[in-house]
Amino acid sequence: QVNLVESGGGLVQAGGSLGLSCAASGSMFSINVMAWYRQAPGKQRELVAAIISGGTTNYADSVKGRFTISRDNAKNTVNLQMNSLKPEDTAVYYCNVEQDWGQSFRDYWGQGTQVTVSS
Repeated sequence: QVNLVESGGGLVQAGGSLGLSCAASGSMFSINVMAWYRQAPGKQRELVAAIISGGTTNYADSVKGRFTISRDNAKNTVNLQMNSLKPEDTAVYYCNVEQDWGQSFRDYWGQGTQVTVSS
């Protein structure tokens, strides 16, 4: 069991910055991928950024160059630094962890944190 709690969301003006943090607890073994997703009302959930176990990162084209995902192993946190925010970034942001169980994978999700960017 992995428990994820997001924090850091809020209201920010376009062009501003926000830093999201995901605090993880529980059995953090064999974590293949840690990622941030987001979902706006009426839209499907989309991948924002992911960091692989080896440190490789991937970003959605829409956030490339503006967002940075990182992991602090000592604190068991996954962070998402969001700069140059745009109104279209408004969404609920979710932390996601994929855990390798050998024959299968398990996905864990946080409750989400609201990010609102005003124009």
